[in-house]
Amino acid sequence: MKKLFILFFLISSSSFSQDLIPTSSGEIKVTPILHGTVVLEYQEKTIYVDPYGGASVFDGQKKPDMILITDIHGDHHNQETLDGLDLSNAIIIAPKAVAEKLPEGSGKSIQIMNNGQIEMISGITISAIPMYNLPETEDSRHPKGRGNGYILELGGKKVYLSGDTEDIPEMRSLKDIDVAFVCMNLPYTMDVDQAADAVTAFKPEIVYPYHFRGTDGLADVEKFKSTVNTKAPEVDVRLRNWYPQN
Repeated sequence: MKKLFILFFLISSSSFSQDLIPTSSGEIKVTPILHGTVVLEYQEKTIYVDPYGGASVFDGQKKPDMILITDIHGDHHNQETLDGLDLSNAIIIAPKAVAEKLPEGSGKSIQIMNNGQIEMISGITISAIPMYNLPETEDSRHPKGRGNGYILELGGKKVYLSGDTEDIPEMRSLKDIDVAFVCMNLPYTMDVDQAADAVTAFKPEIVYPYHFRGTDGLADVEKFKSTVNTKAPEVDVRLRNWYPQN
């Protein structure tokens, strides 16, 4: 019976994996939720990134103090999910294009950030950086300037959230990134080789491939890990379960 209990515990725990990343002033708890959605916890602050998938996928999570939204598409700004969450304490950080779509009175407040802005919000330094498709065209799914990637500074660690982007110069030239969340799904963002090449250019200490479901299913994240570690073995590539129903 004891062995069965231990096995059940391990199976249950593995389905909702959480990582603890040490900093100079406490740990960052990383909880993958779904697709491009992640929960970060640091010093009593709970941050939801691109809440998507319905409020039920956040069962068991603390209610958010901050919500980061990267772009207008439904897997990033998902109003149905937002409507089902308790946002009474939440500052919503979003680009102007998203803020214009949020209902009046959303959250505790709405903070508009656009590419190039740096703000201190609730004690956390947040930088909004470009995310876009290449080549730049008028009919681009993700034109430059509409959406934001973000860099959060938490306890001396820099956490990069790519949003929907290709391997743009602004990403390749990032410096001193400790934790990176990098997308890879065709035809919306970039393929595995592009993502791996960009990561080996800016060499974060830890990288999580996320947002990797495209029109042909899930990207080959094992190939991403192998490609990155062939060129940059010092990068800790962490594969996690972003698609629990698959």
